[in-house]
Amino acid sequence: MLLPKRVKYRRVQRGRRKGVATRGNTVSNGEYGLQALEAAWIKSNQIEAARRAMTRYIKRGGQVWIKIFPDKPVTTKPLGTRMGSGKGSPEYWVAVVKPGRVLFEIAGVSEDAAREAMRLAMHKLPIKCKFVKKEDGGEL
Repeated sequence: MLLPKRVKYRRVQRGRRKGVATRGNTVSNGEYGLQALEAAWIKSNQIEAARRAMTRYIKRGGQVWIKIFPDKPVTTKPLGTRMGSGKGSPEYWVAVVKPGRVLFEIAGVSEDAAREAMRLAMHKLPIKCKFVKKEDGGEL
């Protein structure tokens, strides 16, 4: 599970998920990538599940990069707590993803193997994604 070692503020506001990704929207490290088509909060356990699905399929051949990091804490109040009395404690961590963001990259495997590994990873994520190549650029 990914989470920051330390943070400046323990609780953050929810924010807005509008617009498209202007950074991290091209394949930079690997040959193939998985690009988000929707905006979402992706939990750290979903990122880990997708990573495991990819690495299991390619059987330690090739290299996988995770291009998102869950740095936003999501708070919840305990069950059966009345309204008021402040904000809840951090429960889990999420990565804020906008359309166009490249989530994972892979290199060192054939295109068919990369496509299948990314397809398996897509099923672990709560958003629609598409398979992109390095030469395609980052157009959405």
